[in-house]
Amino acid sequence: MATGETGFDDVTYDLISVQYHALKGGYEYAQYLRDAREAGKVEIAAFFEQVMAEDAARARRCHELLRDLGGTATTTPPPGM
Repeated sequence: MATGETGFDDVTYDLISVQYHALKGGYEYAQYLRDAREAGKVEIAAFFEQVMAEDAARARRCHELLRDLGGTATTTPPPGM
């Protein structure tokens, strides 16, 4: 595997990037969902809920794949770090 400029192989970096953006998107979409609910836009609120669920699933899948690549099953750092 090629190692990117980060010191991580490209596939690991790519998965981390997708996971980060999925989690960040979910955070942003929560505000969009609140806005839609406050405006009484039920269909749009449902859309944002769907988008949030899709990104949550995407982030979970990235976590599984990263674990399978040799990461850890938890998000806590190893002892001493």
